[in-house]
Amino acid sequence: MIDLFADISDYCRLVVPEAHRRPIAIIGAGGIVDGAHLPAYRLAGLEIVGITDIDPERARDVAARHGIPRVYASLAELLADDRVEVVDIAVPVTHQPPIFRAAVAAGKHILAQKPFTDSPQTARELAALAAEAGVVAAVNQQMRFDEGIAAAHRMVEAGWLGTVTSFTLTVNVFTDWAQWEWAKEMERLEIMVHSIHYHDAVRWFMGEPSSVYAVAGRTPGQYPVGETRTASSYTFPEGSSALVSANHMNLGGDNSAEFRIEGTGGAIRGTLGLMYDYPNGRPDTLEVTSTVVPTDGWVPYPVTQRWFPHAFIGSMGSVLEAIATGSTPRSAVSDNVKTIELVDALYRSMGANEVVHFDR
Repeated sequence: MIDLFADISDYCRLVVPEAHRRPIAIIGAGGIVDGAHLPAYRLAGLEIVGITDIDPERARDVAARHGIPRVYASLAELLADDRVEVVDIAVPVTHQPPIFRAAVAAGKHILAQKPFTDSPQTARELAALAAEAGVVAAVNQQMRFDEGIAAAHRMVEAGWLGTVTSFTLTVNVFTDWAQWEWAKEMERLEIMVHSIHYHDAVRWFMGEPSSVYAVAGRTPGQYPVGETRTASSYTFPEGSSALVSANHMNLGGDNSAEFRIEGTGGAIRGTLGLMYDYPNGRPDTLEVTSTVVPTDGWVPYPVTQRWFPHAFIGSMGSVLEAIATGSTPRSAVSDNVKTIELVDALYRSMGANEVVHFDR
């Protein structure tokens, strides 16, 4: 079995070669930067030259604890620093587009937190700006680098499941939304800031759907105004399907997050370890059965890394690799435009209570 998984394990390795490393500055000093971005970059040996935030005290605190040498007084000061080659934009969605435009104008390469916009039109505009300027730009859909998901994708790529026919992902957790003040008034919440990872993964595995349908709900007395439960279904041109269900108001204490991928030649089943004890989590689990390889029944893949912080090495490393080699990042902005279009279609489906069809 070790030989069976050798290629899969190589694909999931999260190492940034020294020749790819570039000086990075961070815009935003919130919890995700403090708890995931910076620990990941330290593990990868990346150089963080500075940080800025609308709360200068917060920026100074994060910088001091992570050994960041400079706190910029403003975005303009950061972008004027010639040492900075890459900017990591980690701010709420409403603030992202103007920062993205300014970074492109300054010639900085970009890793933008998801979602980088809530508008398909703006997504297309920003992607075009980056392309025209020759700026490498990606969105931090780091779930594509989470080891369980990345390993499953490599198995699918290698044909272990034959033709993929379905993707199902179900999450039941309790989320304390009050820890994010910026989320309180968001009318589009659960899919926009959480399940966008899952919907992006569906696209990565299954391609572009022909139609989607979504429903959403709230719990009386909940902190945010937006939806905290969603269920979304997809159909694809070849007859395959996908289902994503997310419930953030699980009061039973039995958090779970499971996914399953079916194909004509096998299946993959797994768990997303992060969701069992967010934000600490645990390693994913992953098992595969295949008549193509063959596996002779269900075989576990040995996941050793965690979504937080390890997957964040992958998203930044993909940007740095693209700068160094001319490759395309795994979660390039040009590709993520389709994820934003998909999210928008899911919300339109909710609002109209009808299936939304795509004109491909």
